[in-house]
Amino acid sequence: MRTFIGADFNRDIKDNIAGIQHIVRENSERGRFKYVGNFHLTLKFLGEIQQEKTADIGKSLKAIASKHHKIHLNIDKIGYFDGKESIHALWLGFSGELDKLKALYSDVEEEMHKLGIKKEIKAYTPHITIAQDLLLRIPFEKLKEKVDFKSFRTIEVKEISLIKSEEVQGKRIYTPISAFGLK
Repeated sequence: MRTFIGADFNRDIKDNIAGIQHIVRENSERGRFKYVGNFHLTLKFLGEIQQEKTADIGKSLKAIASKHHKIHLNIDKIGYFDGKESIHALWLGFSGELDKLKALYSDVEEEMHKLGIKKEIKAYTPHITIAQDLLLRIPFEKLKEKVDFKSFRTIEVKEISLIKSEEVQGKRIYTPISAFGLK
């Protein structure tokens, strides 16, 4: 089963993100746009794991969550990871308690490594992917000017989840397997 560890958002945050995604869509030639219900903050992509391993992962996540306080973040950036001929991933980024978020990420990395999951090589860039394989009609700088983050309120990351990712009738679906509240 394909899985990752992440934090979910409530519907009004997802709707605000969808508003920005709409602006991106209007200014794009093509792209794959993420389903609104799937907007999330990834802490660790695990890839394919065996069902039996979910119990050990859950125990580790419960222990991690018990050591960390809720995290307050603001969505206030738009950026991208470059691809060969297009934008590989267009994302929204954060400000706020990034030190707390990075400490949580580090603990997740360490504990998952103890369970035999490879550590991430790249530096952690907390983000919400809203589109992939994107070809814009306008320069990225012009797109940035069109995006307004004023309607976003502060997000409180209250829990972390082990999430299953599967394709159902041609659509990517994320289903929480277990969730663990932060202090």
